[in-house]
Amino acid sequence: MYESNTCDIDREKVNLETSQIAWKELQRFFASGSAVFVAPDLDLVEVAYQFSIDNKDQVASWMQNNQLALVSDQQAIAWLEEDADVWAVVVKPWILVQK
Repeated sequence: MYESNTCDIDREKVNLETSQIAWKELQRFFASGSAVFVAPDLDLVEVAYQFSIDNKDQVASWMQNNQLALVSDQQAIAWLEEDADVWAVVVKPWILVQK
């Protein structure tokens, strides 16, 4: 009998909390400095999971590789102007977004 481990369960929970949403609905998170851009080459669920377990080394590595950063003013404006939908997941106090 297969028993899933805690990591699999946690990743599945994060996956279920991930959804597509209009960027304009996330403006207050951007304004408060808690919207984090996740590069398209990263797995949003994996990034959220690493945030949730406080894996500072992995998060720092992604930041150093410019794969993770606070959403920039330019990104926010462009997404608002194009009425973009983004994938998002909350890992308090952050909201991770991926276009």
